[in-house]
Amino acid sequence: MKKKILIPLIVVILAMLGGLAYLFMNLQEQRQVNEDMRELARLDKQEMENEYERFTLQYSEMKTKINNDSIIAQLTEEQMKTQKLLEELKKTKADDAREITRLKKELATVRAVLRDYVMQIDSLNRQNERLRAENTQVKNELAERNTQIVGLSTEKASLSEKVAIAAQLDATNIQLIALKKANKQAKKIADCKTMQVNFTISRNVTATNGTRTVYVRIQNPGGNTLNGGGSFDYENRSLQYTMKKNIEYTGEETSLTLYWQVSQMLEAGDYRVSIFVDGNMIGSKTFSFN
Repeated sequence: MKKKILIPLIVVILAMLGGLAYLFMNLQEQRQVNEDMRELARLDKQEMENEYERFTLQYSEMKTKINNDSIIAQLTEEQMKTQKLLEELKKTKADDAREITRLKKELATVRAVLRDYVMQIDSLNRQNERLRAENTQVKNELAERNTQIVGLSTEKASLSEKVAIAAQLDATNIQLIALKKANKQAKKIADCKTMQVNFTISRNVTATNGTRTVYVRIQNPGGNTLNGGGSFDYENRSLQYTMKKNIEYTGEETSLTLYWQVSQMLEAGDYRVSIFVDGNMIGSKTFSFN
């Protein structure tokens, strides 16, 4: 009888011990799982912190690569938001699933925003690089164009000078005749009552047609101008003239004769006749009288 009671009791005790052992092992296993989960949560939180810190640094680096105040201000604002989220994450416990989930979603948003700015800044930098290249090209073209313009200006100035020289009138066949009374030629200068100057302005189709003032200057052996009738400008100075005459020049050969009435005693020697038009001396010749 005792054996009948003892054996079932032993079985029950062994079953209970087996159950306790199973529960103990299961509890240990659950504890290990929980510990692993806590470690995983801690590592996940650390990885999130690292990403937040990396994104914060990326914002700082991007601000040094762009020269746009508006975008820099936007980057600064996003950097401050990221820094604030990082501080919130550091204060959050790893096992606070709800808060960790929220901050993980915020991290995804920060990542997306940062990616957009990276693409935008990269596009701007490429555009700036292209503009700098175009600017360099434009500067080179402008420098080349300026060189061409300088060359053309020099060529134009040279051509203008040649045209001006070509347009300058020319006096030929210059004569100085001493006349006595009755307009007869005087043998001696002392008998001269009138001086006659003859010359021809050559044909010049390059010269501009129109009214011209012709100045005739006669200088005595002493170099003085005979009875200067007035003055005219020549090479930045004023010269006395003996006679002047207004003519209508048409580009064709034009013969002129001018007279000067002697009002002073003339001496023997060399007399120089110079003819001026348009500020240029167009002819000159020296004559000797006894």
